[in-house]
Amino acid sequence: MSRPSNHEFQQWWNKQRETNPEVLLLKKPDETANGFLSLEIRTPTAESTVEKERTRSARQLSWVCLLKFQQIAGSLAWVTNGVVLLLRTANRRIASPNSPADSSTSRLYRAIKVFLALVLLLLGFELLAYFQGWHFSPPSVGSAAVLGFVERVYAHWLDIRANYLAPPLQSLTNLCIVLFLIQSVDRLILMFGCFWIKFRKLKPKAAMEYGDSPPMDEEGNENVEDYPMVLVQIPMCNEREVYQQSIAAVCVQDWPRQRMLVQVLDDSDELDVQMLIKAEVQKWQQRGVRILYRHRLIRTGYKAGNLKSAMGCDYVKDYEFVAIFDADFQPGPDFLKKTIPHFKGNDDIALVQTRWSFVNKDENLLTRLQNINLSFHFEVEQQVNGVFLNFFGFNGTAGVWRIKALEDCGGWLERTTVEDMDVAVRAHLCGWKFIYLDDVKCLCELPESYEAYKKQQHRWHSGPMQLFKRSFVDVIRSKFGEESKLDIFVLPPAKAYSAILFVHPLLHHSSIDNVPTRSSITGMGCLLCSWSNVYPEYSSSTSVFSFYSPLPPFREHHVGVKFNAMISGLFRFGSSYEWIVTKKSGRSSETDLVAFEKESGPLVRSNSLYRSSSESGIDELSKLEVSKKSVKSKKNRLYRKELALAFILLTASLRSLLSAQGIHFYFLLFQGITFLVVGLDLIGEQVS
Repeated sequence: MSRPSNHEFQQWWNKQRETNPEVLLLKKPDETANGFLSLEIRTPTAESTVEKERTRSARQLSWVCLLKFQQIAGSLAWVTNGVVLLLRTANRRIASPNSPADSSTSRLYRAIKVFLALVLLLLGFELLAYFQGWHFSPPSVGSAAVLGFVERVYAHWLDIRANYLAPPLQSLTNLCIVLFLIQSVDRLILMFGCFWIKFRKLKPKAAMEYGDSPPMDEEGNENVEDYPMVLVQIPMCNEREVYQQSIAAVCVQDWPRQRMLVQVLDDSDELDVQMLIKAEVQKWQQRGVRILYRHRLIRTGYKAGNLKSAMGCDYVKDYEFVAIFDADFQPGPDFLKKTIPHFKGNDDIALVQTRWSFVNKDENLLTRLQNINLSFHFEVEQQVNGVFLNFFGFNGTAGVWRIKALEDCGGWLERTTVEDMDVAVRAHLCGWKFIYLDDVKCLCELPESYEAYKKQQHRWHSGPMQLFKRSFVDVIRSKFGEESKLDIFVLPPAKAYSAILFVHPLLHHSSIDNVPTRSSITGMGCLLCSWSNVYPEYSSSTSVFSFYSPLPPFREHHVGVKFNAMISGLFRFGSSYEWIVTKKSGRSSETDLVAFEKESGPLVRSNSLYRSSSESGIDELSKLEVSKKSVKSKKNRLYRKELALAFILLTASLRSLLSAQGIHFYFLLFQGITFLVVGLDLIGEQVS
């Protein structure tokens, strides 16, 4: 055994060193009786310690400086490579003959071109005035000094913009500020409500829950009387990429089959797509799923007409609820078991809406920005309105309606391109209430290309203005509370404050003094509102700066699309009632594919067609080949409207730089670069 350590000796030794830190001297042999050897222990002097520490600190400082320099050099190299790559891509995009541009026939594009020409002319005047020094001592029309021709023209221009241009532009700026303040107050209330919901852990609670399997009666048979009759509708139109996964997701619902009927509402005008969808429906019919295929001969009214036609079937009266899923939505197997119980005991509930979740949210910068904006919409806007107002806009999919409520409010109408919002407003006018479930998610797909995103946003912003114009009087006369009226029809038009991005550069080219300052305050406020959208997705990011720094400038990159859509919807221009199906890529999550594989067995295990459609399968294979050839190849595009707006913003930033207004310069510069990147189609899906 080892000898235990002697702690008493150690304590004595430490005490002796504390009392005499400089020297600990033992007696020499001639001074001791026992003749022990002497030992002298000395600590280093203070001068040598300081010198050593100084040497070490200088060496460490040099290494730290070298490391910082290396990091800065790496960052500069990364930025330089990014800029060079961006310039090369832009040059290749412009020089490519296969990069079609937007149509130049639209009124908005013509107005932007005229505006750009005016901006360039005004910038020429400002450059001349800058080099002549007229910014510091501007010439006056009524001055006694003799003025040259150019100087006289510039003096008249200053007089015109001070007396005629500044007042209307200032009024327009004040209007944008009022709209921005309304939107900001609403945003603050929503954020506070979301914090309160999380703090109090408020969420809708169902009166009952369904088990993993239907209960059994005394004879051992399934007792499915507690399961109401549910109609599931999948409206689609030329959904070549996603029809298979959406039908499979609905058919594997954990719900008694005799209590559920699936309607595939196909409005496709392509024969090969119709045949493929029919074959998919027949496969699930062979498996025992109660599923029907419907195709309209007269396809009017877009999605609203399709749903209205399906609800006119005689057998619909046997069903109590209807669940609606767009073609790219993939509900979980327990979707109905999580939503239907909320209707039990609540006879005034018309709708149960669930949250969207995205399978391709990290595909590119465009999908990331969409995920941030839509996450804020669902987690903050929809949840707060659902908890405190019992009303929100129906999202058109991933929701369950009480069929009685649909019939009570008049059913689906074809008067707008936002039939979902229309039916929600009419149902709320009839006294029905809504429930939003934030913890029930339904997978879907985001547009990955800017072209598809533009068309989707045009419909989403044009339709509410159509509805605003048609239902304004009805809402004002209704018995709604002021909060509901404000949320329905005051806040959607208030989003037009983003038009300040059009007013801002015009102010810098044509107005004076405090008007640009006010517009910049509103512009900076727009950026702060953009940052507030980060809240729902904040915790899921590993690098907040790298992930969310592009959000403020890019959030308003579709301001031209929004503004054009709102104006066309309000005044019923030709494009306001245009409905274009958003193109999908057919992405699915790996977990859903595994679930479908287990549930569907050999029926979905391969992509081949079965004898249920054809004895030999040769006809179907040939149709598949034709369908593959008929798909158009994707190409990168140039967007002239965004490029024109980019040059307007960049010239306005140069004008701001000449007038020594730094804060305006940076704001306009970042916005101009954003529109330039979007105009070159570098934000979304890239096709080599």
